[in-house]
Amino acid sequence: MQPRIESPAQTVPGVLPALQRLAKAVEQSGLPETTVHLVELRASQINGCAVCLDMHTRQLKNAGEPDERIFTVAAWREAPYFTDAERAALALTEAATRIADRPDPVSDEVWDEAARHYDEPQLAALVVAIAGINTWNRINATTRQVTGEWVEQWISPRQAA
Repeated sequence: MQPRIESPAQTVPGVLPALQRLAKAVEQSGLPETTVHLVELRASQINGCAVCLDMHTRQLKNAGEPDERIFTVAAWREAPYFTDAERAALALTEAATRIADRPDPVSDEVWDEAARHYDEPQLAALVVAIAGINTWNRINATTRQVTGEWVEQWISPRQAA
């Protein structure tokens, strides 16, 4: 497997640091780390981004998440392993990721459920996290970035599987 081109995030000056700052801002928002990784994994499943699927699966595993939760993210509605807050975040992730699939992309029902579980700064961070992972997914999927060594260089040695 070969990528179409080197990752645009690495070749366009300023893009990688900007995306890293975005992720850092989300990290500092008070949104639970596990929730962020679940959101990143779910959006990556929808978008078919192998790099992000690999990375966020490893991050969840390294954070101590049990296999059952990691393996069932795509079927979170039918799996008993997620909190109501995580379910709300995953529903918002699906709606915001599939924004072109319906006339009212993020229904009031989905939004209101997320707002029940997250305060306004956390909800804002959740929206930014969803937008950020969708950006990464689109960069990687469009250019067919290959997972493996690339992911390993971005996961710190303390997180490496």
